[in-house]
Amino acid sequence: MSEGEARDARGGHRRARWLALIGGAALLGLAGFGVGRCTAPEPSPHSHEGAGGEETVWTCSMHPQIRQPEPGQCPICGMDLIPLVSGQGAELEPNQVTMSDRARGLARLRTSEVRRLSASGATLRMLGRVDYDETTLQTVTAWIGGRIDRLNVRVTGERVRRGQVLASLYSPEVYAAHQDLMTAKAQLSRLRAGSEIARSSAEAALASARERLRLLGVPEAEIQRMEDHVRPTRNVAIRSPFAGTILERLASEGAYVQTGTPLYRVADLTRLWVQLDAYESDLPNLAVGQVVELDVEALPGQTFEGRVAFIDPVVDPRRRTARVRVEVSNPERQLRPGMFVEAVIRGGEATDAAQPLVIPASAALFTGRRSVVYVQVRGAAQPTYEARVVRLAPQVGDLFPVVAGLSEGERVVSHGAFALDADLQIRGGESMMMGGDDTTSGPYDLALEVPDTWDRALRPVVDAYLRMQERLAEDDLATAREHARALVTAADAVDLSEPREAVDAWQPIASHLRMHGSRAADAGSIEDARGQFEHLGSQIAILLRTFGNPTDAPLRLAHCPMAFDNRGAEWVQAGEQIDNAYFGAAMRTCGSIRATVEPSAFLPARSED
Repeated sequence: MSEGEARDARGGHRRARWLALIGGAALLGLAGFGVGRCTAPEPSPHSHEGAGGEETVWTCSMHPQIRQPEPGQCPICGMDLIPLVSGQGAELEPNQVTMSDRARGLARLRTSEVRRLSASGATLRMLGRVDYDETTLQTVTAWIGGRIDRLNVRVTGERVRRGQVLASLYSPEVYAAHQDLMTAKAQLSRLRAGSEIARSSAEAALASARERLRLLGVPEAEIQRMEDHVRPTRNVAIRSPFAGTILERLASEGAYVQTGTPLYRVADLTRLWVQLDAYESDLPNLAVGQVVELDVEALPGQTFEGRVAFIDPVVDPRRRTARVRVEVSNPERQLRPGMFVEAVIRGGEATDAAQPLVIPASAALFTGRRSVVYVQVRGAAQPTYEARVVRLAPQVGDLFPVVAGLSEGERVVSHGAFALDADLQIRGGESMMMGGDDTTSGPYDLALEVPDTWDRALRPVVDAYLRMQERLAEDDLATAREHARALVTAADAVDLSEPREAVDAWQPIASHLRMHGSRAADAGSIEDARGQFEHLGSQIAILLRTFGNPTDAPLRLAHCPMAFDNRGAEWVQAGEQIDNAYFGAAMRTCGSIRATVEPSAFLPARSED
């Protein structure tokens, strides 16, 4: 063999070895592809390829969504682009922002712990005014027609006694009737020694005269006094039938009045009303019977107490407030109608476990009906905060109850949240201004506030589903079918009628649970049972998004990308370790945890849902 042929032969052997090595590596890569789909972590969308320094991204300070690899002008506003070094936030999520200690000091950042409302409850403050009690308002009227000769009470605000003479009125009818009464009495006196027929006639005339005066409205005691008069009276007394304070004088001397004409309006000021204006957001936290503390500007240092007696069912369409009536005792008459007051209503007593989570009102940033808060990231090397969409209940005083999105013990930014949002916006992150408006779907749009009775009713449904999931992961078809029947029974047992919104949301979930649960209970193979279990899992996920986690332990939403011929499927489980119900022993740990739902918390909807 020549020297050239020998070199070619050695080169051919080397190429053959390289090809063999490359082919082996390719085969190993293909062999590990399937396993990698279940076990290999997904690369971070913020990782940077190459080791040659930081990549510079150019953005617009007014439109941070513009990001270009080269300098230039903003295509929206024409401003020069500014550099944004992506390496600064390489470890941050798009909704996270970090600040140095100096920046935190300049922004005066303060955080508050997400906590449960204390047993003393929240405090509502409202403004109102003192008013008279309409139930004590009375009207003094003229019980006979005539002319008012004299007013004994001439000014409003004067207190009167029951039976006190308020006015004197000249009445020709009473004058004539009184004259007939005196004549009948004198006639009876003259005929006392006469015949029985004459006396009876005189007594009948006297009774008739008395009855005439009664019909004219003269009180019985007054008639008895009138019988002793020597001359018929020209004036009759108008007396007050009740005690109180004159609020209004409607008559004047010399005026002619008819029977029933109002003369005075009188009210008892030892009992008063306080009329408060409550905003729409305050109404869910008000109830009849609540104790109210009243501070009056005219009486500093004194606090009065009353109770809510009535809440107006109609909201004023212009002022967007409803009237709240408070009854107050005022025995010393210190409170006067027309005074302005500040009312403090404290929440009712309850155990801490039953109280909602609350955050300071200053922590919430609103974009329409959506709310965003900045949450401090635990365990970060430097102070880091993430923007999080949450669901809040109507404001209670200076607090917002949390429906969904936060857990007890987390810390939210209560002062300086706008500074963080502006920083995140400049960096091109997912700030409040970059989020969707009210027309786009949010993570907690399905969440409903329901009483504890719903948790107790839904807990057996979720428990039956979890037991079915465990048995399918064990490849135990017979027991899994029994738990499917138990799930149907538990769904049928949910019999609640309030609130109506929750009932309407539960009905389609219950219908699907009964249908797929019954099919799973009758499944002829474990593959058929797992097919129905997928539908059950989707309904349980909707249940967790709508009513929250009704159990006493955290639940996990798991996902297997290889289930059902690589279509992928989700399920809900209790444990932290993957327990695959679709493959059982064959690939029991295949999958990943997508979300954890704490007790009473809600499963957020994904953006693609």
